[in-house]
Amino acid sequence: MARARGAALAVAEGQRTPQASPPNTAEALLRWYDREARVLPWRVRRGRQDPYRVWLSEIMLQQTTVKAVIPYYMAFLVRWPDVVSLAAAPLDDVLAAWAGLGYYRRARNLHNCARIVAREQGGRFPDSEDALRALPGIGPYTAAAIAAIAFERKATPVDGNVERVVARLFAVQEPLPACKAELKQLARTLTPAARSGDHAQAMMDLGATICTPKRPSCERCPLSHGCRARALGIADGLPRRSAKPERPVRRGIAFLALREDGHVLLRKRPETGLLGGMLEVPSSEWRETDVSFQKAAQSAPVRGNWTAVPGVVVHVFTHFRLEMQVYRTVVEVTSKGARDPKKGQWVARRNLDRVALPSVMRKIIAHGLRTK
Repeated sequence: MARARGAALAVAEGQRTPQASPPNTAEALLRWYDREARVLPWRVRRGRQDPYRVWLSEIMLQQTTVKAVIPYYMAFLVRWPDVVSLAAAPLDDVLAAWAGLGYYRRARNLHNCARIVAREQGGRFPDSEDALRALPGIGPYTAAAIAAIAFERKATPVDGNVERVVARLFAVQEPLPACKAELKQLARTLTPAARSGDHAQAMMDLGATICTPKRPSCERCPLSHGCRARALGIADGLPRRSAKPERPVRRGIAFLALREDGHVLLRKRPETGLLGGMLEVPSSEWRETDVSFQKAAQSAPVRGNWTAVPGVVVHVFTHFRLEMQVYRTVVEVTSKGARDPKKGQWVARRNLDRVALPSVMRKIIAHGLRTK
């Protein structure tokens, strides 16, 4: 009892406790995984994993939920069942198929990576972390995940789920992101030489289903016997996080031009930068100050009777919150603007699901059409 009180006091005072792996952690985790592993379309429980499917799923899962990814993943496999077919696809088709998943640079890197693997690697992914990291869009986590899951290399992918499991298992008190390096090192101490791919997926599953951010199911956890955070009664509060600065707000004006025959005017964004190469509703610059319609109207894509649509479209990006005021006009099919818009193209509304249109632009169109 005195030893437990001393440990709790040390934690409360921010002192570090010795960081040694709890005994039999890997064995207990793998036994649990063999019974409870999630059934996911990119997993093969027996036999060799397909590196293409592992890579595709890991790229899609970056900053996106499993539930959101599954239909996109299945659709990609139908259209492009291997890396060679994906490499041969036009970039615009890949962007269109990706639309709605967000973080569109991932799609551009995905296509570029496929082309390099198909052209320079003979359609075969490299099997080491260093070689994988040299490919576009593959960072340390993704390289470790592919190396472990697809090639059974002893590698330790550490995502948010794994960070949470490790922080609780070792009762790491330093807040994120400052403790990231420590959590990675501690995670490596848990990785077994055999079945490293299953171990990596087991850690991810444990964080997603048992060691959840709120109300972890400690009584069901296969590692509860060695979890220091549980012993100290602080599991709910770990990992700690430094306060995030408030997202800045940017504002702009979107010009939703509708043609009488059921078309909407879109233009292509620059290839580089946010939403690079995607289609958009023409708009003013996105600024941190209010945007005047009188000034913005000078860059309107067509001449028309522009009317403000009540309400504001809000979309939250990683680093800022966007608030868009929408102005709408209807263009006659016989007008000059309908034939020759400035830097844009008319797209039939029935075909919007087939083009590379990001979700923020779908929100803007839906907002303008709903109040028509």
